[in-house]
Amino acid sequence: MKTLKESKVGDTVRVVKLHGEGAVKRRIMDMGLTKGVDVRIRKVAPLGDPIEVTVRGYELSIRKADAEMIEVD
Repeated sequence: MKTLKESKVGDTVRVVKLHGEGAVKRRIMDMGLTKGVDVRIRKVAPLGDPIEVTVRGYELSIRKADAEMIEVD
């Protein structure tokens, strides 16, 4: 499986699984990134960090380290 970090700009992907433990996983879920939600990759910063996505109708910037924990299909 690929991660959110490996997705390309313009892709729309669906969250399959969240990796990580405790507070980190809870923070990602609190941002609206839960299993089954569609995520569209809007932009990637010049150095690759952060990644801007659209999820549940709003824009969200997420760090590469957090994007690696989100498995997508």
